[in-house]
Amino acid sequence: QVQLVESGGGLVQAGGSLRLSCAASGRTFSRYAMGWFRQAPGQELDIVAAIGWSERTYYIDSVKGRFTISRDKAKNTVYLQMNSLKPEDAAVYFCAADFRRGSGYSTDSTEYDYWGQGTQVTVSS
Repeated sequence: QVQLVESGGGLVQAGGSLRLSCAASGRTFSRYAMGWFRQAPGQELDIVAAIGWSERTYYIDSVKGRFTISRDKAKNTVYLQMNSLKPEDAAVYFCAADFRRGSGYSTDSTEYDYWGQGTQVTVSS
C-alpha cells in the first residue's frame, strides 16, 4: 500500500503563488510516476501535470509557463509550484501515483493506483 499526503493548499489572490507538496510512504522503493489532478465544483477531474520516474514532465496548456512539477526522490515527495494563479485555477487538487509504468507517465486518471485526500486551492480575483 501507498499513502499520499498533500499539503500546501490555501487562499491566495490572483497573481499569487502556492506550492503543493505530496509525500508518499509505503511502497516507495519502486519506480512510479506522479500526477497532479484538479476538480472544480461541478467539473470533471482533470490532469494538471505529471512527472515520470525519468523526470519527463507533462502540463496541460492552461498552466504551461505558470506551474512546475518536480520531485525529490530521496524524500519521496512531489511538488507543484503554482505561480501567477488565476481564479480559474481554483479547485481541489489531488496527487496520484502510478506504479504501472517504469519511466513514463499517464494523463489518464484511471491509470493511477493511489490518490491523496486532496487539498483546496482558492484564488480570489
